[in-house]
Amino acid sequence: MTEALTGFDIGTSRVVVARNTAPDYQYETQLNAFVTIPFTKLAQNMLQKENVAHAVQGSELFVIGDDSERFAELFQVEARRPMTRGVLNPEESRNLLVIRQFVERMLGRAKVEGQKLYFSVPAPALEGDESITYHEATIQQILGEYGYDAHGIHEGLAVVYGELESSNYTGIGISCGGGMCNVCLSYLSVPVVSFSTPKGGDFIDASAAAATRELANHIRIQKEKHFRLNGFSENGIHQALNVYYDELINNLVRALKQAFSAARSLPKLDRPIPLVLAGGTAMPGGFHQRFEKALRTADFPIALSEIRMAANPLLSTAKGALVAALSEI
Repeated sequence: MTEALTGFDIGTSRVVVARNTAPDYQYETQLNAFVTIPFTKLAQNMLQKENVAHAVQGSELFVIGDDSERFAELFQVEARRPMTRGVLNPEESRNLLVIRQFVERMLGRAKVEGQKLYFSVPAPALEGDESITYHEATIQQILGEYGYDAHGIHEGLAVVYGELESSNYTGIGISCGGGMCNVCLSYLSVPVVSFSTPKGGDFIDASAAAATRELANHIRIQKEKHFRLNGFSENGIHQALNVYYDELINNLVRALKQAFSAARSLPKLDRPIPLVLAGGTAMPGGFHQRFEKALRTADFPIALSEIRMAANPLLSTAKGALVAALSEI
């Protein structure tokens, strides 16, 4: 059997692990968020009894991952986020503590020293962003402490690796995540153009929350459980989501047209190529159709054979990171 390898998608909204286990890949996912509550021994015992992921530091208990959503709703507070816009959140002093907890709980120590692992990183924004360098180096160091030979892979390229094997990894992969949207044009697995745009699911949640005077955490839950892009809605939250989804899609389409129209190193393609959409922000019903309509009417400079959703949009980046690790065996 192939040695155990790992793909690690450490996204703004969710953390996903992919492993190669017979007969197929295995996935684990957690919300990339936490809530703090005052420490008492009784509270700690109850969290342990209920199998709630948590950590202790000083006078605080940190409820981490999926369980943080329940506690945020219960106490009517915003869940805190260790990452923002695809990178470590500079305004969150506990970010490294929480990221280490995800590594500890979801990955653990490498089975053998130097075990290969690929982890997702955002591509640079069209205007550049130095914070990516710090983010990638820090995550790499943390993973190295757990015994992994860790390498970053741009999210858009990971989507190509995860979804476009049938086209020999030629096409456009787009990861619409919580912090941003990542794009990669790949030719025979080689990235040609990679970039990110600064609006993602968090932009939609924060903007809709401001328009409706709701908590962003509550907006996100509504978006993930009940929302579909279908034009005007008399439901205030759904109407705000429709408006800001339209803004995100139009912003992404403008960036796609700008980046590919300006690129001087595009390969001479002899046939149309596929475009695949992934990421949690792309999951609501109607997103695919709304995006395709906007792109088809934008005079996009590359001929596309299809525009489709990933088989499982939430897992696609982690799957692609695992494919990258497997390719080095």
